[in-house]
Amino acid sequence: MAEQSKKPARRGLIAAVGSCAAAALLAFTPVQEGRALKTYRDIGGVLTYCDGATENAQDGKIYTPAECDAQLDRDLDRHAAGIAKCVPMDRLTDGQKVAFVDAAFNIGVPAFCGSSMARRTNAGDMAGACDALLLWNKVGGREVAGLTKRRQRERELCLKGLR
Repeated sequence: MAEQSKKPARRGLIAAVGSCAAAALLAFTPVQEGRALKTYRDIGGVLTYCDGATENAQDGKIYTPAECDAQLDRDLDRHAAGIAKCVPMDRLTDGQKVAFVDAAFNIGVPAFCGSSMARRTNAGDMAGACDALLLWNKVGGREVAGLTKRRQRERELCLKGLR
């Protein structure tokens, strides 16, 4: 059952970013997020579960690995489709797609689309867009070491092939 629910979302993700970037996202994002089978409050106080999912989170609920896999597929598809509305995905490298979808997964599509990452991408300043990832390393105005490292890894992927 979970396998069937994954297929439509994965097809959507592949359509949005391509098969190489989709495979990379499915490997990259869970490592950045970590997996928790029971809901918890993240550093910002948001009820979270699985691989950083927040949609319909229920306090105290325990999820199976299959449920987490299916949720990750849906989440990545939704975030890729969301940022595709504000940046031209067909002009991005696979590394840029992975970096930007992972960032949007973490900060939200509205924040990504309103960011200097999106503005610089749309202006054709890809190096600047990749560098702008580094600005998103704070929670409540305080720098978070884990976010700084995540943004550095995203930036590295984003810049691959540019410099």
